[in-house]
Amino acid sequence: MDPLETATDAEVVARTLVDTSAFTLLVVRYEEKLLRYVRRLGIRNAEDGEDVLQEIFIKVYKNLNAFDSSLSFSSWIYRIAHNEAISFYRKQTVRPEGHQLSDSTDVLTWLPEETTDSAERLFDVKVNALVVKKALSDLDPKYRDAIILRYFEHKEYDEISDILKIPIGSVGTLIHRGKKQLATAIPTEQVTI
Repeated sequence: MDPLETATDAEVVARTLVDTSAFTLLVVRYEEKLLRYVRRLGIRNAEDGEDVLQEIFIKVYKNLNAFDSSLSFSSWIYRIAHNEAISFYRKQTVRPEGHQLSDSTDVLTWLPEETTDSAERLFDVKVNALVVKKALSDLDPKYRDAIILRYFEHKEYDEISDILKIPIGSVGTLIHRGKKQLATAIPTEQVTI
């Protein structure tokens, strides 16, 4: 086994600065995650997603010297992905198509509870995915971005702060307000327990 495969991202970055072939490992580590992330941001067309992903890795490669190894590489690359997705929308001047919900149900755990014992039954909650997609797409982008990073990408508050370039206290506020807006946007008749 190549020792580089078990190396941290920062170690792989340092190696890439000496041997550019090591960059392939960063691509392998982040390709699927970033493609999933840009799709959740609304880039549904497979070709567009691949184009944005390619732009992300080009930017990462070109700016690898600027990466501060005292910070999280994951947050840094997600920030670049976020910016590239925004740039894509500005170029296309189209509205995002929605978000995928298939691999995360964490977002459902904070829907309003109707009874005190419903917390135990939240495991059985089923929400029409189209209704949730619509509610997410209607959220203010600053709330949507924070919700997606927290509940779909499973990022911690400090990582979200780095990615969105906002204070960590603002992350909590955005998530709280986004959850509140989302919970009111989803009709209670769409929730079956």
